[in-house]
Amino acid sequence: MSAASPTPIGVVADYNLLERLEQAGPGELYRARDTRHGRTVVVRLLPASFTPDAATLVEGARPLTSLSHPNVIAFFDAGIHEGRAFLVFEFLKGLSLRGEMSGRALNVRRAIDLAVQMADAIADAHAAGYMHGGLSPDSVVVTAKGHAKVPAFELATRNGFQESAGDARLHDYEAPEEARGQRPDERSDIYSIGAILYEMLTTRRPSHRGASAPSASNAHAPKELDDVVLKAVAPNPDSRYQSAAALAADLRSVGAAVDARGGAGDEDDRQPEPSSGSGRTVTVAVLVLLAVGAIVWWLTRG
Repeated sequence: MSAASPTPIGVVADYNLLERLEQAGPGELYRARDTRHGRTVVVRLLPASFTPDAATLVEGARPLTSLSHPNVIAFFDAGIHEGRAFLVFEFLKGLSLRGEMSGRALNVRRAIDLAVQMADAIADAHAAGYMHGGLSPDSVVVTAKGHAKVPAFELATRNGFQESAGDARLHDYEAPEEARGQRPDERSDIYSIGAILYEMLTTRRPSHRGASAPSASNAHAPKELDDVVLKAVAPNPDSRYQSAAALAADLRSVGAAVDARGGAGDEDDRQPEPSSGSGRTVTVAVLVLLAVGAIVWWLTRG
Protein backbone atom coordinates (compact mmCIF):
# COMPACT_ATOMS: atom_id res chain seq x y z
CA MET A 1 0.00 0.00 0.00
CA SER A 2 1.38 3.41 -0.95
CA ALA A 3 1.73 6.13 1.64
CA ALA A 4 -0.98 8.76 1.74
CA SER A 5 -0.18 12.03 -0.01
CA PRO A 6 0.78 14.91 2.30
CA THR A 7 -2.04 17.27 3.17
CA PRO A 8 -1.69 20.46 1.11
CA ILE A 9 -1.23 23.73 2.96
CA GLY A 10 -2.76 25.55 0.03
CA VAL A 11 -3.60 25.29 -3.67
CA VAL A 12 -2.44 27.40 -6.61
CA ALA A 13 -4.13 26.38 -9.86
CA ASP A 14 -3.14 22.72 -10.44
CA TYR A 15 -0.47 22.74 -7.74
CA ASN A 16 -0.93 21.49 -4.19
CA LEU A 17 1.40 23.50 -1.97
CA LEU A 18 3.18 21.13 0.41
CA GLU A 19 5.81 23.22 2.17
CA ARG A 20 6.81 26.86 2.28
CA LEU A 21 10.48 27.20 1.52
CA GLU A 22 12.93 29.73 2.88
CA GLN A 23 12.37 33.23 1.54
CA ALA A 24 14.57 33.96 -1.47
CA GLY A 25 13.28 36.81 -3.57
CA PRO A 26 9.89 38.46 -4.04
CA GLY A 27 6.69 36.69 -3.13
CA GLU A 28 6.42 33.21 -1.67
CA LEU A 29 8.31 30.04 -2.60
CA TYR A 30 6.78 26.58 -2.15
CA ARG A 31 7.56 22.95 -2.73
CA ALA A 32 4.44 21.69 -4.46
CA ARG A 33 2.81 18.72 -6.16
CA ASP A 34 1.82 19.09 -9.80
CA THR A 35 -1.51 17.26 -9.85
CA ARG A 36 -1.61 17.08 -13.63
CA HIS A 37 1.79 15.45 -14.11
CA GLY A 38 2.36 13.82 -10.73
CA ARG A 39 5.70 15.51 -10.06
CA THR A 40 7.27 17.67 -7.37
CA VAL A 41 7.88 21.25 -8.45
CA VAL A 42 8.75 24.66 -7.07
CA VAL A 43 6.02 27.32 -7.20
CA ARG A 44 6.86 31.02 -6.97
CA LEU A 45 3.76 33.05 -6.06
CA LEU A 46 4.59 36.66 -6.83
CA PRO A 47 3.14 39.56 -4.82
CA ALA A 48 0.25 41.47 -6.36
CA SER A 49 2.42 44.60 -6.47
CA PHE A 50 5.28 42.92 -8.30
CA THR A 51 4.02 43.98 -11.71
CA PRO A 52 1.15 46.23 -12.71
CA ASP A 53 0.18 43.72 -15.40
CA ALA A 54 0.40 40.09 -14.32
CA ALA A 55 -1.07 38.97 -17.65
CA THR A 56 1.86 40.51 -19.54
CA LEU A 57 4.35 38.69 -17.33
CA VAL A 58 2.60 35.37 -17.84
CA GLU A 59 2.27 35.86 -21.59
CA GLY A 60 5.99 36.62 -21.83
CA ALA A 61 6.99 33.70 -19.61
CA ARG A 62 4.97 30.86 -21.12
CA PRO A 63 7.03 30.48 -24.32
CA LEU A 64 10.05 29.70 -22.13
CA THR A 65 8.54 26.30 -21.33
CA SER A 66 9.81 25.22 -24.75
CA LEU A 67 13.43 25.66 -23.65
CA SER A 68 14.88 22.25 -22.87
CA HIS A 69 18.52 21.55 -22.09
CA PRO A 70 20.14 19.19 -19.55
CA ASN A 71 22.03 22.12 -18.03
CA VAL A 72 19.01 24.39 -17.57
CA ILE A 73 16.64 24.35 -14.59
CA ALA A 74 13.38 23.63 -16.38
CA PHE A 75 10.60 26.19 -16.39
CA PHE A 76 7.22 24.44 -16.50
CA ASP A 77 4.39 26.90 -16.22
CA ALA A 78 3.16 30.42 -15.55
CA GLY A 79 -0.31 31.65 -14.72
CA ILE A 80 -2.50 33.89 -12.59
CA HIS A 81 -4.13 32.74 -9.36
CA GLU A 82 -6.49 35.08 -7.55
CA GLY A 83 -4.89 38.09 -9.25
CA ARG A 84 -1.29 37.03 -8.54
CA ALA A 85 1.16 35.70 -11.09
CA PHE A 86 2.86 32.40 -10.35
CA LEU A 87 5.83 30.63 -11.90
CA VAL A 88 6.59 26.91 -11.75
CA PHE A 89 10.06 25.37 -11.90
CA GLU A 90 11.83 22.04 -11.74
CA PHE A 91 12.54 20.90 -8.17
CA LEU A 92 16.13 19.77 -7.58
CA LYS A 93 18.46 18.84 -4.78
CA GLY A 94 21.93 20.30 -4.84
CA LEU A 95 23.86 23.42 -3.91
CA SER A 96 24.89 26.65 -5.51
CA LEU A 97 28.16 26.86 -7.38
CA ARG A 98 29.18 29.37 -4.72
CA GLY A 99 28.67 26.58 -2.18
CA GLU A 100 30.88 24.20 -4.14
CA MET A 101 33.60 26.82 -4.45
CA SER A 102 33.54 27.45 -0.70
CA GLY A 103 35.88 30.41 -1.03
CA ARG A 104 38.71 28.47 -2.68
CA ALA A 105 39.74 27.63 -6.22
CA LEU A 106 38.29 24.52 -7.81
CA ASN A 107 40.65 22.09 -9.47
CA VAL A 108 41.24 23.06 -13.07
CA ARG A 109 39.54 20.11 -14.74
CA ARG A 110 36.41 20.50 -12.63
CA ALA A 111 36.23 24.23 -13.38
CA ILE A 112 36.53 23.55 -17.12
CA ASP A 113 33.75 20.96 -17.01
CA LEU A 114 31.37 23.29 -15.19
CA ALA A 115 32.14 26.18 -17.56
CA VAL A 116 31.51 23.94 -20.59
CA GLN A 117 28.11 22.99 -19.21
CA MET A 118 27.20 26.63 -18.58
CA ALA A 119 28.37 27.64 -22.05
CA ASP A 120 26.37 24.82 -23.65
CA ALA A 121 23.21 25.93 -21.84
CA ILE A 122 23.69 29.57 -22.81
CA ALA A 123 24.47 28.65 -26.43
CA ASP A 124 21.17 26.77 -26.59
CA ALA A 125 19.29 29.76 -25.15
CA HIS A 126 20.97 32.15 -27.55
CA ALA A 127 20.03 29.91 -30.48
CA ALA A 128 16.40 30.14 -29.32
CA GLY A 129 16.64 33.95 -29.22
CA TYR A 130 17.05 34.49 -25.47
CA MET A 131 19.71 36.19 -23.40
CA HIS A 132 20.26 35.36 -19.75
CA GLY A 133 21.71 38.43 -18.05
CA GLY A 134 21.91 37.06 -14.51
CA LEU A 135 24.61 34.39 -14.35
CA SER A 136 26.66 34.20 -11.17
CA PRO A 137 28.01 31.49 -8.83
CA ASP A 138 24.91 32.16 -6.71
CA SER A 139 22.46 31.49 -9.55
CA VAL A 140 24.12 28.37 -10.97
CA VAL A 141 23.12 25.06 -9.38
CA VAL A 142 25.42 22.09 -8.90
CA THR A 143 23.14 19.06 -8.70
CA ALA A 144 23.60 16.06 -6.44
CA LYS A 145 25.26 14.30 -9.40
CA GLY A 146 27.70 17.16 -9.90
CA HIS A 147 26.15 18.73 -13.00
CA ALA A 148 25.78 22.48 -13.52
CA LYS A 149 22.34 23.92 -14.17
CA VAL A 150 21.58 27.54 -14.94
CA PRO A 151 18.21 29.02 -13.96
CA ALA A 152 15.58 29.31 -16.66
CA PHE A 153 14.70 32.85 -15.70
CA GLU A 154 16.40 36.05 -14.59
CA LEU A 155 14.50 38.84 -12.85
CA ALA A 156 14.26 41.34 -15.72
CA THR A 157 13.91 44.66 -13.92
CA ARG A 158 15.10 46.48 -17.03
CA ASN A 159 12.22 45.12 -19.11
CA GLY A 160 9.35 46.75 -17.28
CA PHE A 161 9.14 44.77 -14.05
CA GLN A 162 9.20 46.58 -10.75
CA GLU A 163 12.24 45.92 -8.60
CA SER A 164 11.34 44.92 -5.05
CA ALA A 165 13.43 46.24 -2.19
CA GLY A 166 16.24 43.85 -1.37
CA ASP A 167 15.81 41.94 -4.63
CA ALA A 168 18.17 43.86 -6.90
CA ARG A 169 19.89 41.67 -9.44
CA LEU A 170 23.57 40.88 -9.00
CA HIS A 171 25.97 43.19 -10.81
CA ASP A 172 29.28 41.56 -9.93
CA TYR A 173 29.38 39.40 -13.08
CA GLU A 174 27.90 41.77 -15.62
CA ALA A 175 30.01 42.76 -18.60
CA PRO A 176 31.90 46.09 -18.73
CA GLU A 177 29.58 47.48 -21.41
CA GLU A 178 26.55 46.63 -19.29
CA ALA A 179 28.10 48.36 -16.28
CA ARG A 180 28.49 51.44 -18.47
CA GLY A 181 24.76 51.40 -19.19
CA GLN A 182 25.05 50.07 -22.73
CA ARG A 183 22.61 47.51 -24.06
CA PRO A 184 23.89 43.97 -23.43
CA ASP A 185 23.94 41.26 -26.07
CA GLU A 186 24.98 37.61 -26.29
CA ARG A 187 28.61 38.56 -25.72
CA SER A 188 27.64 39.97 -22.33
CA ASP A 189 26.53 36.49 -21.27
CA ILE A 190 29.85 35.14 -22.56
CA TYR A 191 31.66 37.60 -20.31
CA SER A 192 29.66 36.36 -17.33
CA ILE A 193 30.62 32.74 -18.04
CA GLY A 194 34.26 33.78 -18.33
CA ALA A 195 34.05 35.79 -15.11
CA ILE A 196 32.63 32.81 -13.23
CA LEU A 197 35.35 30.54 -14.64
CA TYR A 198 37.97 33.11 -13.68
CA GLU A 199 36.70 33.08 -10.11
CA MET A 200 36.55 29.28 -10.03
CA LEU A 201 40.26 29.28 -10.89
CA THR A 202 41.48 32.24 -8.83
CA THR A 203 38.79 33.01 -6.18
CA ARG A 204 38.61 36.55 -7.61
CA ARG A 205 36.50 38.26 -10.24
CA PRO A 206 38.27 39.78 -13.25
CA SER A 207 38.68 43.53 -13.52
CA HIS A 208 36.60 45.30 -16.15
CA ARG A 209 39.77 47.12 -17.18
CA GLY A 210 41.49 43.86 -18.07
CA ALA A 211 42.44 40.80 -16.05
CA SER A 212 45.70 39.08 -15.31
CA ALA A 213 46.11 35.49 -16.50
CA PRO A 214 44.55 32.89 -14.16
CA SER A 215 47.90 31.07 -14.05
CA ALA A 216 49.40 34.11 -12.29
CA SER A 217 47.59 33.00 -9.13
CA ASN A 218 46.86 29.35 -9.94
CA ALA A 219 49.91 27.39 -11.05
CA HIS A 220 47.71 24.50 -12.20
CA ALA A 221 46.04 26.60 -14.93
CA PRO A 222 47.70 25.84 -18.31
CA LYS A 223 48.60 28.50 -20.86
CA GLU A 224 45.84 27.33 -23.20
CA LEU A 225 43.27 28.00 -20.49
CA ASP A 226 44.70 31.46 -19.83
CA ASP A 227 44.10 32.32 -23.47
CA VAL A 228 40.50 31.10 -23.45
CA VAL A 229 39.55 32.81 -20.18
CA LEU A 230 41.14 36.15 -21.08
CA LYS A 231 39.36 36.13 -24.45
CA ALA A 232 36.04 35.43 -22.72
CA VAL A 233 36.46 38.36 -20.30
CA ALA A 234 37.99 40.84 -22.74
CA PRO A 235 36.79 44.38 -21.86
CA ASN A 236 35.87 45.04 -25.51
CA PRO A 237 33.02 42.76 -26.61
CA ASP A 238 34.43 42.72 -30.16
CA SER A 239 37.54 41.00 -28.77
CA ARG A 240 35.55 38.30 -26.96
CA TYR A 241 34.19 35.04 -28.22
CA GLN A 242 31.30 35.92 -30.46
CA SER A 243 29.30 32.82 -29.54
CA ALA A 244 28.93 30.68 -26.44
CA ALA A 245 29.26 27.61 -28.66
CA ALA A 246 32.75 28.70 -29.72
CA LEU A 247 33.71 29.23 -26.08
CA ALA A 248 32.44 25.75 -25.18
CA ALA A 249 34.40 24.21 -28.08
CA ASP A 250 37.68 25.83 -27.01
CA LEU A 251 37.13 24.82 -23.40
CA ARG A 252 36.58 21.22 -24.50
CA SER A 253 39.86 21.35 -26.42
CA VAL A 254 41.69 22.64 -23.35
CA GLY A 255 40.07 19.94 -21.25
CA ALA A 256 41.25 17.27 -23.67
CA ALA A 257 44.79 18.67 -23.53
CA VAL A 258 44.69 18.63 -19.73
CA ASP A 259 43.54 15.01 -19.80
CA ALA A 260 46.31 14.07 -22.22
CA ARG A 261 48.87 15.47 -19.82
CA GLY A 262 47.39 13.51 -16.93
CA GLY A 263 45.35 16.32 -15.36
CA ALA A 264 46.17 19.75 -14.01
CA GLY A 265 45.71 20.06 -10.29
CA ASP A 266 43.61 16.91 -10.08
CA GLU A 267 46.10 14.95 -8.06
CA ASP A 268 46.45 17.13 -4.98
CA ASP A 269 43.47 19.43 -4.66
CA ARG A 270 40.43 17.60 -6.03
CA GLN A 271 37.27 18.71 -4.24
CA PRO A 272 34.62 16.08 -3.47
CA GLU A 273 31.61 15.76 -5.73
CA PRO A 274 28.35 16.79 -4.05
CA SER A 275 26.19 13.84 -3.06
CA SER A 276 22.63 13.45 -1.89
CA GLY A 277 23.84 12.25 1.50
CA SER A 278 26.25 15.09 2.01
CA GLY A 279 25.69 17.66 4.72
CA ARG A 280 26.31 20.28 2.01
CA THR A 281 23.30 19.17 0.00
CA VAL A 282 20.32 21.49 0.35
CA THR A 283 17.15 22.23 -1.51
CA VAL A 284 18.14 24.15 -4.61
CA ALA A 285 15.07 26.33 -4.37
CA VAL A 286 16.42 27.81 -1.14
CA LEU A 287 19.86 28.64 -2.50
CA VAL A 288 19.31 29.42 -6.12
CA LEU A 289 15.82 30.14 -7.38
CA LEU A 290 15.58 33.90 -7.12
CA ALA A 291 18.76 34.03 -5.03
CA VAL A 292 19.26 37.80 -4.69
CA GLY A 293 17.23 38.28 -7.87
CA ALA A 294 18.69 35.65 -10.20
CA ILE A 295 16.09 33.24 -11.52
CA VAL A 296 14.83 34.25 -14.93
CA TRP A 297 15.85 34.40 -18.58
CA TRP A 298 15.19 37.73 -20.20
CA LEU A 299 11.52 37.87 -21.09
CA THR A 300 12.28 39.74 -24.30
CA ARG A 301 14.18 38.57 -27.34
CA GLY A 302 17.61 39.76 -28.44
